Amino acid sequence: MFVLIVGIVIFLGIHSTRIVAPDFRRDFIARRGEGAWKGLYTIVSLVGFVILVWGFGQARMTAPILYDPPIWTRHIALLLMLPAMILLVASQVPTGRIKAAVKHPMLLAVKIWALAHLIANGDLASFILFASFLAWAVADRISEKRRLRAGETRLPVVVSSRGDIIALVAGIALYLLFVWRLHLWLIGVAPIG
Repeated sequence: MFVLIVGIVIFLGIHSTRIVAPDFRRDFIARRGEGAWKGLYTIVSLVGFVILVWGFGQARMTAPILYDPPIWTRHIALLLMLPAMILLVASQVPTGRIKAAVKHPMLLAVKIWALAHLIANGDLASFILFASFLAWAVADRISEKRRLRAGETRLPVVVSSRGDIIALVAGIALYLLFVWRLHLWLIGVAPIG
């Protein structure tokens, strides 16, 4: 469990610099440049992600069960993951109506993903992982609202409906791939069956 927690702290820690240490981030970029920040951010994120994945794989083997979710919670999780995948893709494509309406589709995708997995998994390792990501996404959204009010960020403006089409088609395709094989292949758990 310790390795999982270390991975979460590293991964979410670097993703939280705008929340807890905006001056550090700003000063780092001012001194070394945005490219250096993006490089550090990428390296720390990857290291944290690898440790997190490895730690979760180890921890879930022996994690105590906190609650035993009924089988129907898997169906709810499956249902919730469809909009999560569409929002995930929407966060990475040109701004369409989805991205403009949601404002921060990546954060909403993380919230939905984490909630879906909290509903369907009752072991301690899953609870720590998914509750951490849910709490981080809520905190980041609150922080983003503060930055918006301060004029540090701007809301996305609709570029074209092309982004919506890509988000819907690619999001549904990604969802189907995860249900069909990717979740089993990457995580070791079949979402159906």
